[in-house]
Amino acid sequence: MLNYRFRLNPTPAQAKQLAWTLDTCRQVYNHFLHRLNRVENTSSYNEQQRLPKLKEWWTDLKSVHSKVLQKVVQRLYDNLSTLRGLKENGHRVGQLRWKGAGYYHSFTYNQSGFKLDKKSDRDELWLSKIGSIPVVAHRDLPTDATVKSVTVKREPTGRWYAVLSVETPDDPPEKPANPENVVGIDVGILKFAHDTDGTAVGSLDQSHERDRLEHEQRVLDRKEHGSNNWKKQRRKVARRHANLKRKRRDFLHKLSNYYAREYDLVAVEDLDAKSLMQLDGNSRNRASAAWGTFRRMLAYKCEREGTHFAEVRPHGTTKECARCGVETDKPLWVREHSCPACGFTADRDENAAWNVLQRGIDKVGMGNAESTPAETVVPTATAFQPVAANHVAETGIPTLKREPSGER
Repeated sequence: MLNYRFRLNPTPAQAKQLAWTLDTCRQVYNHFLHRLNRVENTSSYNEQQRLPKLKEWWTDLKSVHSKVLQKVVQRLYDNLSTLRGLKENGHRVGQLRWKGAGYYHSFTYNQSGFKLDKKSDRDELWLSKIGSIPVVAHRDLPTDATVKSVTVKREPTGRWYAVLSVETPDDPPEKPANPENVVGIDVGILKFAHDTDGTAVGSLDQSHERDRLEHEQRVLDRKEHGSNNWKKQRRKVARRHANLKRKRRDFLHKLSNYYAREYDLVAVEDLDAKSLMQLDGNSRNRASAAWGTFRRMLAYKCEREGTHFAEVRPHGTTKECARCGVETDKPLWVREHSCPACGFTADRDENAAWNVLQRGIDKVGMGNAESTPAETVVPTATAFQPVAANHVAETGIPTLKREPSGER
């Protein structure tokens, strides 16, 4: 299963119809939420059976495709199931909230009611009850893929997008039984990634985008809340946020795609990003690094490419010596690892990357195999030079600056 996200370019009439459909779905969601809070022993299937009778007095629902309405009801009960799962795991949860105007952003066509047409001059996405909408299909779908569902979403910028969920008949390639080309990755803020091959990738520079965002936010603060000028300025702020998000995701996609394709095994730290955000100081840079997003991208891309993927416990990867295992306390400003027991010296982050790799090999269960990377000798020293992150965004492939690391 793969998802393809395409930009929609609806006409003013189509944009109005899309917005009306979205708001109608929001009202249907609230209607069944009202019933859920007052009627006992309800279920998704039983509530979907009420839709035909509901259309008899709520005649506007006849202008919305039936599958779209069914997915709205299913979405409500999926949210309820998620809350129950969180509560069973010990989390404090509240209740499902009433969706006000502007807090419902998407609706879904499932199995039927849509068709992607390839025409000579442009591509179009036909949606039942709405019509054919021009779509920017910037890449082709797999020739043997079947489109299972289409989710239409309105971003805060006011732009419309379609997310096509497609299914291919081919299974992902098998993962190698004895991986030879392996890598461990240590992530950070100053250097976004430092791996066991001596590669250091600098963090993404978004200072200019942040300056523009802060300027637009100051302008918004001077507008009268709720006025037309306030609404226009709010869209500008949303576009600045979208620029930040688009640049960050482009960087993460290209970097994760590189590791997934070039290696047989990739090991990363399973960082608790939420807890790290609650620490004092530097929380904005931690959020901007998007370590969790990078890890999720690596996970599904490694599965797609047939690459082993291991998330390991991050505790102690910086303190432990990658050669002998002796722990040494190092303040954050100490950027070099020097083991007092065995004399091994290396960059602080690369030492952590080697520990991540060893834990990843152990987790995958290949630490005792013959001639596996677990027997690799940790280098005696490593010299590196961080790579500018914007080069990754410009070329699509990270330029890796390496220097020999001694015997391995």
